[in-house]
Amino acid sequence: MPFYGRELQFVRINHKNLLLRHHFCCTDAKQLPVQNLTFMMQEKSLWYSAYMKFLMPILTLLVALLPAGAQADTVTVYTSANFAPLVIDGTRGIYHEAIDYLNKQATDGTSFRLAYLPRKRLQMRLEDGSLDGIVIGMMPQWFDDVAQKKYLWTTAFAIDRFVLVSRAEHPVQPDTQAVLAGKSIGLTLGYVYPGIDEWIHRHGLVRQDAMSEEINMEKLRRGRIDCVAVSESVARYFVRLHGLASSLTLVDLPGRATERRFLVPMGRNDLYDKVAPIVKRMRDDPQWLRMASKYQ
Repeated sequence: MPFYGRELQFVRINHKNLLLRHHFCCTDAKQLPVQNLTFMMQEKSLWYSAYMKFLMPILTLLVALLPAGAQADTVTVYTSANFAPLVIDGTRGIYHEAIDYLNKQATDGTSFRLAYLPRKRLQMRLEDGSLDGIVIGMMPQWFDDVAQKKYLWTTAFAIDRFVLVSRAEHPVQPDTQAVLAGKSIGLTLGYVYPGIDEWIHRHGLVRQDAMSEEINMEKLRRGRIDCVAVSESVARYFVRLHGLASSLTLVDLPGRATERRFLVPMGRNDLYDKVAPIVKRMRDDPQWLRMASKYQ
């Protein structure tokens, strides 16, 4: 007559935790009745449930106690720029390098990714509060926020300025009013140019907008417009890329330098605290300067 037995034990592991252990023994497993097998499976299920009830609260507590930095998230960084050298082929350029720099410098597990959003949609989402991220390469003057009361602004990670570009055979000088009147000047659609807008109106130039600074430079090269007001970094990259050093003339325009900053929606101090400390040391960091030098 085979013998079937079971043993249910509580074994103390340490002063806090208990492990529920069961043990079944049988002198002849082949002769174990079906009802006993069913009982053993039920007993195993009960053991598993008791174990999980004991373990899950501990796991939940451990997750809750993890430092905030261990709970990584992804911050979307928007740009309305789609022209070189800021963005090239959607995969490289100064802004992609900036995102790469942020990801290398972030110590709390946060990751950053670059996303394109047309300027008008970007402006609308900022104004209605629906933007779910931050913006790269902007300055307060472009958003009527000189006092920095509408948005949170980091320090500048790069300094640029606007130049007037014209063809060498028909150079346009910004200080000759009689010559400027009636000439066409290429600007970017939807953008405001503090200082330059007033200069254009005062000298009687005719504004012709395009979707990007790069398109304006191409129009100038083909002789479809007289001059272009463009960021110096864009102009010099375009000239070098197409070998136009002897064909185009660059002259500084009036107005303050362009400070490329990160814009953070008001109230999103959590995002600002992630990016601002990194950007503050970015401009003077040799690592960032090496990364950006590829596009000069």
